[in-house]
Amino acid sequence: MTLRSDLAFISDWVKPHSHVLDLGCGNGKLLAHLQQTRQVMGYGLEIDEELIATCINAGINVIHTDLNEGLGNFIDNDFDYVIMTQALQVINKPDVLLREMLRVGQEGIVTFPNFGHYKCRIPLLFEGRMPVSATLPKQWYNTENIHLCTLHDFENLCEELGIQVLQRAVVDHSTLRPTLMTKILPNLFGETAIYRIKLK
Repeated sequence: MTLRSDLAFISDWVKPHSHVLDLGCGNGKLLAHLQQTRQVMGYGLEIDEELIATCINAGINVIHTDLNEGLGNFIDNDFDYVIMTQALQVINKPDVLLREMLRVGQEGIVTFPNFGHYKCRIPLLFEGRMPVSATLPKQWYNTENIHLCTLHDFENLCEELGIQVLQRAVVDHSTLRPTLMTKILPNLFGETAIYRIKLK
């Protein structure tokens, strides 16, 4: 099963036989992969009914949930990992959801598009326009992305919330893996950020 680059990193970070909650699980591809390769047990939360049907057909445990309503149905430390891929920027209150993730999970894994990437900076600098790119493909008026951030923004928020960054990976869309430039200047050359976090 071929995975998106950020999902492949997540797979490597998750320990076998873990209990996982996948927020905004989409079609369940990540959970299915983790079940097959890491023998994890877990649930996905998803709001889109068509994607929920896809998950059910694939044998994925999925619950119809709006992440903006929080994780109040889950008890503290119920999961080893709470994962949220490419959804942080669409949540009404990402700071609240990050705290909730680390209330119900021992660790969190988060991925998001990096708005500090040079392909985002150039249209703003030279054209005065919101960028459109492979990781941010929609126009400003029809995008679901309401809270775009950079790596620095996310790490500053983690500091404010008392969250420790355990691991970080930054990948470029064209190579789908870290490069020399994403390692030297990750906030400028990394298109997708991947973080493993926990409470301090």
